[in-house]
Amino acid sequence: MILINNYLKNLVGWRTNRRLLVISVDDYGNVRLASKQARDSMDRSGLKIQNRFDALDTLETSDDLASLFEVLSAFKDQNGNHPVFTAFSVPVNIDFEKMSENNFSEYQYELLPQTYSKLGAVDASAYKNGWIIWKEGIRLKLIHPEFHGREHLNLKVFTEKLKCKDPELITSLKNRSYSCISNTGYPTIKYTAAFEFNDFNENFAFESIITDGLEQFYNVFGKRALHFNAPGGRENSVIHEYLKNNGILFLDTPFIKSEHQGNGKYKKSVNHTGRHNNLGQTFIVRNCVFEPTEERNIDWVEYTFSQVEAAFFLKKPAIISSHRVNFSGYIDESNRRRGLDSLKRLLNKILLKFPDVEFFTAPELGNLINYTHRKVG
Repeated sequence: MILINNYLKNLVGWRTNRRLLVISVDDYGNVRLASKQARDSMDRSGLKIQNRFDALDTLETSDDLASLFEVLSAFKDQNGNHPVFTAFSVPVNIDFEKMSENNFSEYQYELLPQTYSKLGAVDASAYKNGWIIWKEGIRLKLIHPEFHGREHLNLKVFTEKLKCKDPELITSLKNRSYSCISNTGYPTIKYTAAFEFNDFNENFAFESIITDGLEQFYNVFGKRALHFNAPGGRENSVIHEYLKNNGILFLDTPFIKSEHQGNGKYKKSVNHTGRHNNLGQTFIVRNCVFEPTEERNIDWVEYTFSQVEAAFFLKKPAIISSHRVNFSGYIDESNRRRGLDSLKRLLNKILLKFPDVEFFTAPELGNLINYTHRKVG
């Protein structure tokens, strides 16, 4: 059944005779778990680990980035380009110090370089020069940031929990983390999902967050974002206009999207890479999955490679979906080693079978799709 699905999801959408490979990786720039000490402290306080993100997902360290770039730079495509992570990133994090000073009464954020500066002062061995390495990776075209929201949290849930001094939230914040929140109070909202909502009208509050978030993205990364993937959960299409007004041309969306309409009602849609919405934005559908540190009985290299094969067989770009946690080693270095070893084996396997592969960023793919559409039109 899995093999059949690999082909079914590639039957529609934009096609090309070129073998194009995109690696889209979510969650960069985000502080979820501060450190092993924070994890141990939250364990003692009774905050339960709900998934591998709660256990292992930290802001990417200097070693995380340097080790990743070493792997990526070891491979080249037929054009001499290295594989590149399109890193869907947030430009801001919770300012834990300011929030502590105001007795956790009001949400405050800081820009990503400030986060690196603060963490570098706390643990220089992990975070010193982290932001410098980030920028060097951009310069070398090994990592390419795109927009994953302003912050990786739902502000409605966060604010309401602050107001009632929710013990889980306060404990997490005191440990300089945002993790292990067991209940949001809303079945339609996950606590990390910035653009999920309960009542439809809550979408209108996202306009100012998106406008500010994209401006801060420019301030942090020195470039305008072109591509958006919602953090933690899917957005309603009403916010696409806010994104378009601020320069977003490309939208990540699932093959089958269940879009919340408000108050627990959902509408399904089927999408494909190259489809355009009524604003002229282009949808990009990830058609391969690579989660090598997820504890499932799967050979992830073979599993992902079979999806890449199916995409290329049907003349579709292979768009690999992954998460930063697969390459995070601050809490457990073996987690990073496992993820990077799998990445190395996957890239080697792809290049051996498809020596004419071309490594693209997600917006480069979007631009090519739009160019071919204009050319045909």
